[in-house]
Amino acid sequence: MSLTGKTIAIIGGKTGLLGQALCRTFSQAGAHPLALSSADCDILNPKSVERILNRKDPDILINAAAYTQVDQAEDEAEKAFALNATAPPLLAALAAQRSIPFVHYSTDFVFRGDKTAPYTEYDPTTPFSVYGISKADGERGLLKLGYEHTLIIRISWLFGPDRMNFVEKILTLCDTHDSLTVVDDQFGSPSYAPDIASGTLNLLKKQATGVFHLANSGQTSWHGLASMAATLADKKCTVTPVPSSDYPTKAVRPHYSVLDLSKYTRTTGLTPRLWEDALKDYIHNQLHLGTDTV
Repeated sequence: MSLTGKTIAIIGGKTGLLGQALCRTFSQAGAHPLALSSADCDILNPKSVERILNRKDPDILINAAAYTQVDQAEDEAEKAFALNATAPPLLAALAAQRSIPFVHYSTDFVFRGDKTAPYTEYDPTTPFSVYGISKADGERGLLKLGYEHTLIIRISWLFGPDRMNFVEKILTLCDTHDSLTVVDDQFGSPSYAPDIASGTLNLLKKQATGVFHLANSGQTSWHGLASMAATLADKKCTVTPVPSSDYPTKAVRPHYSVLDLSKYTRTTGLTPRLWEDALKDYIHNQLHLGTDTV
């Protein structure tokens, strides 16, 4: 499917980390992204969304909005479930009425984290944090609705330009600290927002539907991601590994949530670039930090 000239409504496209990356990527591909925020429509109010869809008549609807405050969700469960579980099926139903593709993003937090090999799309979802449970419920709601043109993309450890994220936070802290401690017993798949946007474009071109995993290739710990970021940015800050028990959080994180990307590769014929290469691109070419020796 060619996306040239198509109008793509992107909820979360004005201020979201992924949403803004999607807007740029689709624009570069010759499409017409329509960035929407909560000021434009209330995703918990179908009539509000329907009004703007009727005005703009998009060819594709993408939901890149979510409640993502993992620890805060433990105290704001109602809000988390409203945005992550209730809203997605409401949006998909509106897409179904118009017979247009619907894209929704989920997370590695839908998994418990007790495996030692990458999670596939066919592994059961057994989360234990409010955030993870709410996102898993959103997936189940979409699958129960059964709209055939629905694409669910699970992503993880998102970083990139335009909005504060783990990598930028670490680099900011490096400017005011001689040393930092970061957990080294949680492993996952870092995801560079522009690469997720490109991957979404590739899946849409193949008219993919169902559940897909999408991240950068490879795996690391939070400490591995933080220490490499500091090195690439030439920060004079020591990043020391510590166990999760030394850094207690309100919400329990998966100890292992690496995503298997083979279904994406089989479908598109493409393999996402390594997370290290994506991180280097971000730090050198977006944040303009460090010395690029490539």
